[in-house]
Amino acid sequence: MTVGLFIPCYVNQFYPDAAKATLQLLQKLGVEVVYPAKQTCCGQPMANSGFAHLTSDCDALFIQNFAEFDYIVAPSASCVLHVKDHLHSVENKGKAEGIRGKIYELVEFLTDVLKIEKLDAVFPHKVGIHHSCHGLRGLYLSQMTELNAAPFSKPQQLLNMVSGLEQVSLDRPDECCGFGGTFCVAEEAVSVKMGKDRVTDHSKNGAEYITSSDLSCLMHLEGILHRNKSKVKVVHIAEILNATV
Repeated sequence: MTVGLFIPCYVNQFYPDAAKATLQLLQKLGVEVVYPAKQTCCGQPMANSGFAHLTSDCDALFIQNFAEFDYIVAPSASCVLHVKDHLHSVENKGKAEGIRGKIYELVEFLTDVLKIEKLDAVFPHKVGIHHSCHGLRGLYLSQMTELNAAPFSKPQQLLNMVSGLEQVSLDRPDECCGFGGTFCVAEEAVSVKMGKDRVTDHSKNGAEYITSSDLSCLMHLEGILHRNKSKVKVVHIAEILNATV
């Protein structure tokens, strides 16, 4: 099995430790990982802003970089969902369809493909899980609380394997943080209020860290925590699952 490692642009620029942790974790689990050096943005910001017709070059480069791998894995639910739903090519229709069927967010790759049952990870802290909207309602990483259905949570399943980690229970476990890509620019006041609500939920329930499969959400929450001078920190789930001390 050879995996192409897709690192979204904002992860590469602002949170490189999450990218490194993703690579190291996959290698620990015996996966052969290749990082295509010429990869760039998948085109999600343009598409979300109403300019999907301008992402053809992004699509073409993504296909060029990743079409030949057995799987494609990324530490970002939102970018993975964008590729799954919106990667298209007139010239390489078959390759585009193939990519959409074999790209995975890190958590779902660990649970659904590798079917991990044990991790040698240690993270002795109280952690609250933020279920991003893309991960929750797009990739179905967890059950939606508004549905009358059996609960499940793939991030929680993995965090249960981490020694010393205590998961905190939230009052509203799958509420949106308000980031929403360009939504936080177009509706700044609403976005900030939603983010403050999420921060309050984690803080009052004793979380030392907030984790998620989406660093875009964590970036939004981190800004609010920083402005509030809070001691609560954010950390991508890959860094927890890769932690040894």
